[in-house]
Amino acid sequence: MTTTDMRDARPEDAVGTDEGLLRQIASALACLSRQRTVPNPVYPAKVQNAYNRLVLHCLRRGDEPPGSVPQMVRWACERPLIEWPLELPPENFPGTALLVDPETRLPHQLCLEWEVSAADPAAELFESERIREALAVCRAAKAPQAYTAFRALLTSRPVLTGAELALLGGDPDCGMLLHDVIKRCYEPVPASYLRCGTYRQCARCRCLMVPLLHGGHRCELDRCSRDGTSDEGTPLRADKGGVFQLSRPLRMFITSPGLAETDLQTALEKKFGITAEMWPNYDAYDLRVPLPGRRHWAVDVKDRVNPVLLARSLTSLRNEPPYDRAFVVVPRYRFRDNEAYGRQFRRNLPEDLADRVTLLDDRAFLRLVADEISTPRNKAGDPCTEGGSRA
Repeated sequence: MTTTDMRDARPEDAVGTDEGLLRQIASALACLSRQRTVPNPVYPAKVQNAYNRLVLHCLRRGDEPPGSVPQMVRWACERPLIEWPLELPPENFPGTALLVDPETRLPHQLCLEWEVSAADPAAELFESERIREALAVCRAAKAPQAYTAFRALLTSRPVLTGAELALLGGDPDCGMLLHDVIKRCYEPVPASYLRCGTYRQCARCRCLMVPLLHGGHRCELDRCSRDGTSDEGTPLRADKGGVFQLSRPLRMFITSPGLAETDLQTALEKKFGITAEMWPNYDAYDLRVPLPGRRHWAVDVKDRVNPVLLARSLTSLRNEPPYDRAFVVVPRYRFRDNEAYGRQFRRNLPEDLADRVTLLDDRAFLRLVADEISTPRNKAGDPCTEGGSRA
């Protein structure tokens, strides 16, 4: 996922809906999840304002409001969006999805996506600030390879011990140039992740798994938790120098889609022998895929729950390095979870992008690459018809 697509575009609320209130509630829930101590006042203004607005909204509709902020959180744990007293387009009700996981008490990705689309999202501000810092340092040093290594680090190593974090300062790939930025990306792991003196790392994504209220652990990333795997992960003992993990916005919006990006890169190499360039020209887009005839496809990989918010937030890909076609590629499981994903995306895509970007799931994209490779072409790279003329 490129880091520029949500920075300048801000989705507009659908007319006559309560999307603005939902964004405010999502931001409040995310804010509560990041608190490590009890503040004074107990609830930050963002949380109290969201609760007050929800109560007023309910009273105006003649509905029973939540009796307190904790009860608002309980709604988020127990009530699917479709049961909230909110007027929202039907496509914004993703089945029985909840805003907060009732077992881990952490906001689901769906909640964080609504927060990121809010007017002043802490998650996006944090994510963008760290990525912009890395981009600025690498551009100043004329070191695009260091930025690529930095993105690979955030994708492949979301958890580090204190010793590992310190040793990155001597890493020639990106640590020597970006160590200060890297240290600000990671934060001490809270005690809530610890059980019997041990952390658990997901075997698939390497993020820490969250202990559940009634025993067991669960990975917080949708790509791992959605299949209901009972894998208890890899044990990680508490280190004397501490254990650190990427901030949650980075885990959700950099690590998770980054894993889908590297999966696609690996599949292109394994199936077709194609070496795709990752995050070219300081993250102009995610993958630059070379094809016969000196053609290139630009790919932006997204792993988003809500296709409506995804479509509204898209902006044009930078055209340097140049490409012949542009794609948004989403993991196949998102389409399985929501059979209308593609239709909802296309209905909400800005008009100026409708003919400039193609949405596909990862498997469909690989099939399209296979077709392109197998299609005979002339010296100019154009498809050949019978007799050698242009198609």
